[in-house]
Amino acid sequence: MQTPPEHAYPTHWEADVVLRDGGTARIRPITTDDAERLVSFYEQVSDESKYYRFFAPYPRLSDRDVHRFTHHDYVDRVGLAATIGGEFIGTVRYDRINEQGLPAKNPEDDQAEVAFLVQDAHQGRGVASALLEHIAAVARERGIRRFAAEVLPANSKMIKVFTDAGYTHKRTFEDGVVRLEFDLEPTEQSMAVMRGREQRAEARSVQRLLAPGSVAVIGAGRAPGGVGRTALRSLLDSGFTGRVHAVNHAFPEGLQRLDPEDVPAVRTLREITDPVDLAVIAVPADSVPDVIRDCGEHGVQGVLVLSSGYAEAGPDGRERQRALLRQARSYGMRLIGPNAFGLINTAPDVRLNASLAPQMPGAGHIGLFTQSGAIGIALLSGLHARGPGDGGIAGISAFVSAGNRADVSGNDLLQYWYEDPDTDVVILYLESIGNPRKFARLARRTAAVKPVVVAKGARHNGTAPPGHAVPTVRVPDSTVAALMRQAGVIRVDTVTELIDAGLLLASQPLPAGPRIAILGNSESLALLAYDACLTEGLRPQRPRVLASAATPDDFRAALAEALSADGCDAVVVTAIPWVGEGAAVSPGGSEGAALADALRTAAAAHPEKPVTVVHLAMDDLAQTLAAPAPAPAPALALPAESAAPARDQAARPESPARPEPAAHPMNPAPEPPLIPPAPSHSPRPPAPTGPPPTLAALQAPPARDAEAGTPRRPRREPLRIPAYPAAERAVRSLAEAVRYAAWRREAADPGRVPEYDDIQEAAAGAGIERLLDGLGPDVPTGRSVPVPPQDAEALLARYGIHTLPVLPAPDPDTAVRAAARLGYPVALKTTAPHLRHRPDLGGVRLDIAGEAELRRTYAELTDYLGSPEELRPVVQSMVPRGVDTVVRAAIDPAAGAVLSFGLAGAPSQLLGDIAHRLIPATDREVAEQIRSIRAAPLLFGWRGSQPVDTAALAELLLRVSRLVDDHPEVVGVDLEPVVVAAQGLSVLGATVRLARPPATTDLGPRRLPVY
Repeated sequence: MQTPPEHAYPTHWEADVVLRDGGTARIRPITTDDAERLVSFYEQVSDESKYYRFFAPYPRLSDRDVHRFTHHDYVDRVGLAATIGGEFIGTVRYDRINEQGLPAKNPEDDQAEVAFLVQDAHQGRGVASALLEHIAAVARERGIRRFAAEVLPANSKMIKVFTDAGYTHKRTFEDGVVRLEFDLEPTEQSMAVMRGREQRAEARSVQRLLAPGSVAVIGAGRAPGGVGRTALRSLLDSGFTGRVHAVNHAFPEGLQRLDPEDVPAVRTLREITDPVDLAVIAVPADSVPDVIRDCGEHGVQGVLVLSSGYAEAGPDGRERQRALLRQARSYGMRLIGPNAFGLINTAPDVRLNASLAPQMPGAGHIGLFTQSGAIGIALLSGLHARGPGDGGIAGISAFVSAGNRADVSGNDLLQYWYEDPDTDVVILYLESIGNPRKFARLARRTAAVKPVVVAKGARHNGTAPPGHAVPTVRVPDSTVAALMRQAGVIRVDTVTELIDAGLLLASQPLPAGPRIAILGNSESLALLAYDACLTEGLRPQRPRVLASAATPDDFRAALAEALSADGCDAVVVTAIPWVGEGAAVSPGGSEGAALADALRTAAAAHPEKPVTVVHLAMDDLAQTLAAPAPAPAPALALPAESAAPARDQAARPESPARPEPAAHPMNPAPEPPLIPPAPSHSPRPPAPTGPPPTLAALQAPPARDAEAGTPRRPRREPLRIPAYPAAERAVRSLAEAVRYAAWRREAADPGRVPEYDDIQEAAAGAGIERLLDGLGPDVPTGRSVPVPPQDAEALLARYGIHTLPVLPAPDPDTAVRAAARLGYPVALKTTAPHLRHRPDLGGVRLDIAGEAELRRTYAELTDYLGSPEELRPVVQSMVPRGVDTVVRAAIDPAAGAVLSFGLAGAPSQLLGDIAHRLIPATDREVAEQIRSIRAAPLLFGWRGSQPVDTAALAELLLRVSRLVDDHPEVVGVDLEPVVVAAQGLSVLGATVRLARPPATTDLGPRRLPVY
């Protein structure tokens, strides 16, 4: 490529994108080597499209045109192409112009003219919209702030591409041409448009994999057994409703059908005349590239690679995996795997089991994604053991085990399940998170409409498992867990907890609060449940213990009474086999069925409150509760005007008028809270009026509310109640539901990012640019450097963050002069790295009242700890006493910008008592962040101490959040210590780190990850 070295080929502009129909395309800069591709592309464009592009008949490109459209300087003239299979399907280019619309001569000109051309066969797939996102990002990188485009009025499709993008635009009409001008600065609307297109495209790409019309199993062996033949057998046994083909180049010539499966058998894909939507590949890794080529040429939409021998096999396998991904995407195909276990869709109109699972799971409403085949087997087996053959309470809607997940990942499934009407609960087992920033964004949006339960393996070794070619995330697992909680994700530790939580959330409404009633016929089991509730932070009532010979009618009456009480939000029922001669039913299998019917009858009358059962030695009870209930009698139906609110409890404010239960040794009166509740920054929504919602209003629906944008659909299944063999497991699942419901209530009012009049954003940006220019070209992008102290203080001051002056004291006389300048009393501190922020080592001396004391203290300090050259002493004014805290902000390349807060010293350094929030943080999130650390009572008057100014602390956190959010070049801010007093606070130390920002982030144009 003949490009000047200062305008080298910009590799970071290359991107794989998902188009509107779920297929993929590659976007890359056009080079001088693309002349033949450009001519071939233009020949396939219709005369009408050519007319719309050039405003005149233009049947072919001249040599001069080809040269102009393939030679770019990547600054003032840029061209991008969307390609599939290496061939162009669309192009876009911009040329920098001046105010008169002529080619720009001045690099300060910030306007460009943009034009598109999309092949007719690919129009309507969102190619132009994707190209616009990327060319706009390129233009912003090159200093262009505004695009202009001239379009013929009849070219309504292209006008719509521009006007629907969400940018601020101006439209004029002159000389028969529509002129559009629009700013390229991202707006809230443009970001929403881009995220919406990304969600629909990625969801559609997953839907094409899960609901194919035809499947080809490539590598189906000639004899029973083997991976390919097992996958084919699973596919047929599931009752797949589409067409199935067996493909193997070793089949004898003339073989038309494979026995005993009786499916069409071919040697190559080329022999299949019908379209193939999904290819299941089970051939040796060395043969996969040829198979992928055949799939791409045949127009296969997606491939599932069961073959192993990729990144899990070492460096050579990693390169083989990357080549596999590039090849699949070059043909516009999505890829599951390699080393995958498979995928399942239980929808009755699909019934797809393209996996190695020995049997088809029952249909239900749990969406399941795993990165491990072994864990996938464990989850499927565990769910099957907890529910009847029909699926029901333990049934799944879809299952994907992605293996090395080179392409399709948990993020893609979150995009799909967000709007999937058949999925009510999302369960994810993750061993690595390649893009935590995007994961948190998608999980938060999905959790707002349905629960997301996550267990993460490989939490403590800091490396991804073999086969997961993802960048290492530097943030610790505790930070990732905190960000998951902020996103509303239910984080659990084990596979068993995944199943326990999923069953409760899939079958029960969300609790309105933490008040738990406990009843049963075993005092010991009830006490275990009571203790478990306290451990989980719930508010259990005094257990109601029935007689050991209690009948099903006794249980029904007790449960009905507990559910009807205003002070009860959920009920835990404990049960052991009946003893005594007066039992209403004989021992054996019938007792569980009778009790299950009684519990269902009582629970059906109060469908707004969750019920869970703990049983010992009553497996038939659990099985009966999980099975479908008999059709309810009309008398049990609730009238519309009296039906209780159901799963949408997250939107219902907790009523303060509910009476608290009386004090009791097992139900003590509540003590005053150690931490006052966070202030309400905006009014809560009023309580709903009119008929309350029906059962399971929290489920994901096929349609959306036009105003609220929240998916909704009614539950269709009969009442089923989850049962657990241990009280701790039942209560832990219930506690997760309580916390998730509380998050849902808070998420309805997330707060706001406040504006401060004294923030000087432009001046700060200019200062940052000056500092980065001073670094020189030798500092690579992404490497951070510390800002000199005076420049750091000036930058922070522009955001209203004022640090206390520090004066160096290299000798006693200088220390005395510094103290005289600041005014006594003063502090004398060392700033040596090994003593910094370590007052316990004696490097900080406070309340020095005069010159004599300062000289004596200086001598003691240097005699005890070392020479002034080693200690680097400084003098600083004293500030009002308070609580020492630390405020930090850092940017991880994968996790994004994170705001952290804790108490200085041992609580944060030794105990890890630090709270994290994603940036930008809202006022509500910051208020909760301050209260979420374990040592927070020290800020609120613990044991009679004076409360400190947490409002000033919250404002400081918000200002730091704004600084990092406004300027991605600021990659680190460390304020330590921050002394928070009764009135105001003082920042005693501050460091800032800058780096040239990466060219692309999750905030840029949509793109698929490449690991």
